[in-house]
Amino acid sequence: MKAHEIMTAPAITTGPHTPLVEIVDLMLHNRISAVPIVDGAGNLIGIVSEGDLMRCKDLGSLSGKSWWLRVLGGKVMLAEDFVKAHATKAGELMTPEVIAIGEDTLLPEIARLLENHRIKRVPVVTDGKVVGIVSRANLLQALSLGHAESSPAPSGTDRQLRDRVMETLAHEKWADVSHLNLVVRDGTVFLWGEVSSPAQRKALVIAAGEVPGVKDVVDNTRTFQTIF
Repeated sequence: MKAHEIMTAPAITTGPHTPLVEIVDLMLHNRISAVPIVDGAGNLIGIVSEGDLMRCKDLGSLSGKSWWLRVLGGKVMLAEDFVKAHATKAGELMTPEVIAIGEDTLLPEIARLLENHRIKRVPVVTDGKVVGIVSRANLLQALSLGHAESSPAPSGTDRQLRDRVMETLAHEKWADVSHLNLVVRDGTVFLWGEVSSPAQRKALVIAAGEVPGVKDVVDNTRTFQTIF
């Protein structure tokens, strides 16, 4: 399988002028560990991770957001000589050398990349623009279906069907696709991610099942777990 067949899309991104307090809220609200930073044309120019935020000296006093430290369990190492210690915006704190992959990058290569660089997720880029994100969870979801390195590639029909299902869900206001991922195998749609209610879960299954060509829908979603 390839990156575009398992990636979560569209990717959650933000700009270089976004205040760090908003980055914190974005990560907590969407339960993600890193946010790609893009310029006005949508080109990838950097990334802000949990690690970057934990090294920010002023994080605890930013607009009353000291609770972020408690969310992280208090495991925060503040380096006095860290050059970004006083950053207040994404562009000042971001890591500009971003590890990214293309849409056709194979799963084994993605797994080795995440392991070698000890990162949790990697942006998928086409012509310099972020088109999706592949996380460790995405890899595990695909591997759980038996897609090993020696497995045959999915058919063109499955790839096209995945695109149609994703497009269908993206047009539904109640379907938050940023919290969802799916894999299609032999016409069966496997859904993963988080839902806000049993009603949303049922609606997702129905909507995916109504897409022409879908034979069955296997629901692996779970209900949001609040941390407060």
